[in-house]
Amino acid sequence: MIIAVDGPAAAGKGTLSKNLAKHLGLAHLDTGKIYRAVGFSVLSSGGDPSDPVAAVAAARTLTPGALGNPTLTDDSIAYAASKVAAIDTVRALLLAFQRDFAENPPEDAPGAVLDGRDIGTVVCPDADVKMFVDAKIEVRAERRYKELLDRGEETIYARVLRDLKDRDDRDRNRSVAPLKPAADAFVLDTSTLDAGDAFRAALAFIESEKTG
Repeated sequence: MIIAVDGPAAAGKGTLSKNLAKHLGLAHLDTGKIYRAVGFSVLSSGGDPSDPVAAVAAARTLTPGALGNPTLTDDSIAYAASKVAAIDTVRALLLAFQRDFAENPPEDAPGAVLDGRDIGTVVCPDADVKMFVDAKIEVRAERRYKELLDRGEETIYARVLRDLKDRDDRDRNRSVAPLKPAADAFVLDTSTLDAGDAFRAALAFIESEKTG
């Protein structure tokens, strides 16, 4: 079974995907980390993330185990990720990485849950289950704001809201793989749902798809 979970930042798709994978015994891939992992690898070897040779070499050797590195959330890694993501060959290699993960999950798992922004539309258009997790921008900004404060980072709500709006605009209007629900995706609005409510709603949809 392949489950594709897409959606904008702070909508809750990451938590939902992890919970679904754990409950169903499936492998989980947070595709947002793969470019960060490549960027981190280049930096760790003393290379320049904008160097195609170094970036491609790192992308070719990427393994699922590299995605568990807590350092991947650092701002310096985000900058490196944006550099490697601009290299076409890197994007092609990481698209293949995601598809291989879905088709051949690690540890002989019977399937995989992949979350990102174009899983159901580009990476795995033939996924057994497709979901698009969304929430009102103000709700998402409040969630991200609290998350940053809990991590000890100084910020203000207005800045977080502006950053999310800017990111939404880039993601939804880019020419390649724009952020949008697949035509056959289950759209789950988590604006008024906690993690438990979202999990139950998603699981109910998956069960209906399996028996439908």
